[in-house]
Amino acid sequence: MQTMSIETARRTALAAQGFADPRPAGEVNRRHLQRALGRTKLLQLDSVNVAVRAHYMPVYSRLGAYPADLVDDAAWSHRSRRPRLLVEYWAHEASLIPVEDWPLLRWRMREYGGAWRRKFRTLLERAPQLVDDVLAAVKDLGPIGAGALERELGGGQKQGTGPWWNRTDTKHACELLFAMGELTTGARRGFERLYDLPERVLPADVLAADPEDDVAVRGLVERSAQALGVGTEADLRDYYRLSPAQSKQAVAELVEDGLLEPVTVHGWRQPAYRHAGARVPRKVTGRALLCPFDPLIWERSRTERLFGFRYRIEIYVPEPKRQYGYYVFPFLLDGKLVARVDLKADRAAGVLRVPGAFAEPGADLAAVVPELAGALGDMAAWLGLGGVAVGERGDLATALRTATRGND
Repeated sequence: MQTMSIETARRTALAAQGFADPRPAGEVNRRHLQRALGRTKLLQLDSVNVAVRAHYMPVYSRLGAYPADLVDDAAWSHRSRRPRLLVEYWAHEASLIPVEDWPLLRWRMREYGGAWRRKFRTLLERAPQLVDDVLAAVKDLGPIGAGALERELGGGQKQGTGPWWNRTDTKHACELLFAMGELTTGARRGFERLYDLPERVLPADVLAADPEDDVAVRGLVERSAQALGVGTEADLRDYYRLSPAQSKQAVAELVEDGLLEPVTVHGWRQPAYRHAGARVPRKVTGRALLCPFDPLIWERSRTERLFGFRYRIEIYVPEPKRQYGYYVFPFLLDGKLVARVDLKADRAAGVLRVPGAFAEPGADLAAVVPELAGALGDMAAWLGLGGVAVGERGDLATALRTATRGND
């Protein structure tokens, strides 16, 4: 079994995620987006909008500034000459996935359908006609949001008292049908999901495909391996949130087929697997800010194994107990995670705020500060903000504040 150094594993992972690819020289277009999606395989969706929505940032991290509607057009519009590239479903949490990968999750739609029917059993017993009524209304009116459906169907009973749980029966029915694959997202208005029928969103050949469960799972694990370059079985499993039994069987079959190669990575306790097509560049250069939901770092234990970078999202931590901040972006420079910054897009003031900026132990501050200042200025410009405002927290704050002023 081949042994890999941690440096080799890190370069393999970065190349697999697209960070060894040259950035476009001109305007970023649909072809560049497809290349980036070929690396990441999916884009995670999240409602937090403190700096920028989670599904937009990984594309920016790999390609640089791109037109605001590039991802929206790929995900939520369809024209004969520019067909839809992405569709929403539960992959690594709620995600945008390539349209052609939708059949690989049909088994999950069946499983989730049963699980969500049990979850909403009381609702289904109390309002047995609601699901059929929602489907009929979407057929007539879609794409349409849950609120509009509720009004169309005459309302529903509120569930819970808090803002995150105050959802109507109609919304629950929509989510049940989405989980079952009987509804999908036809478009988005702001971040509101507008439901539609899959047959109005997906091509006929995609709708007709329904691979055997083990074939589909093997396809997902291979995509995980392509996206990670090298990873443990648990890493491969996490990318599409598979069960251990599913993943272990698929990994064994992919090893037997020669698509995965077992390797040992120095310092890793568990065996690892490298995809047969993984590249190992001699070096990785360049800089990128990474949102908390970037696929390079979303599996926190792997991030620590690869980069020696302990990372936790602190959104749900009370402010006095936060170590780094509310919405913290790691900073990748020349293949290493060298700093982290708490970011907030203050659209009213027209600035990208940096309440805190922190260097990693051993980072070369003379190299990190100007590169981080440049990356923040670039991101502010992409977001349509006039500048960068650095706060007081963190050992990088003073130097970064001076550097960002110098870039004005």
